[in-house]
Amino acid sequence: MSKKFILNADDFGMSKAFNKAVLEGYEFGILKSCSLCANGEAFDEAISNVIPKCENLSVGVHLNIIEGKSLTNPDILTDKNGVFNQGYISIMLKSLDKKFLSQVEKEFRAQIEKIQALTKVDHIDSHVHTHAIPNIFKLTVKLAKEYNIPCIRTQHEKPYLVPNIKKHLNSKYPPNILKIILLNTFTALNKNTLKDSGLKTNEYLIGVGYTGMMDDRSIEYGLKTLGKDFIAEALIHPCDFENTQDSHYTEFLITQNAELKTKIEKMGIEIINHSSLVG
Repeated sequence: MSKKFILNADDFGMSKAFNKAVLEGYEFGILKSCSLCANGEAFDEAISNVIPKCENLSVGVHLNIIEGKSLTNPDILTDKNGVFNQGYISIMLKSLDKKFLSQVEKEFRAQIEKIQALTKVDHIDSHVHTHAIPNIFKLTVKLAKEYNIPCIRTQHEKPYLVPNIKKHLNSKYPPNILKIILLNTFTALNKNTLKDSGLKTNEYLIGVGYTGMMDDRSIEYGLKTLGKDFIAEALIHPCDFENTQDSHYTEFLITQNAELKTKIEKMGIEIINHSSLVG
């Protein structure tokens, strides 16, 4: 049996609080991978003060055409100040347009090159799963191969239930189920794109159904639904600013949970990083 699990911190570089969460999560031992935003406000601090202290931390490119300032100011994607102003549905519809995809490619290249110039990169994913959109996924696969980035995230999530009624009787849960349906459909198409690409990917993703509600039990029960052999990735957005009412702080606590780490190990699951997928 081979059960492998990657806990990945998205939004690394967005703020110093996100950076602090990555550092403390890595030091605790359960967080071994992160995805860095090239346009994050704390990008420089992540490069200079966090990555050097985390010798075996896997760093990925967190492609971002949803939030913050663009590196290339593509007019279709941003307002007059160069700030991204497109939502997911808009990006999905515009992904059929060649001029739009050309601007996305230019922005993606700038983000990849900015990060690769300063640190080793072993995986690629995106903010709000924009790279899952099939035409954008094809572009991302092309760039991953060109820039020798060996791993790419896919988004197949096996639906499961956490025994907590509060997680289901709220406004977040129904939209999350729709996200699973959409992303699972995209992934079925994207797996065909991955054939013969030579890129590695996770078989399952954990973190879509309980977006905004992730905690240790969300991870535990997500892993329990999987089979005898799998590579699963859980995405979290940990932020350490000690606001116990904020979901990002709750996700930070996942990285500090010794009991969860023990449960994962007792299930015979190896906690790895993306570099381990490459060998």
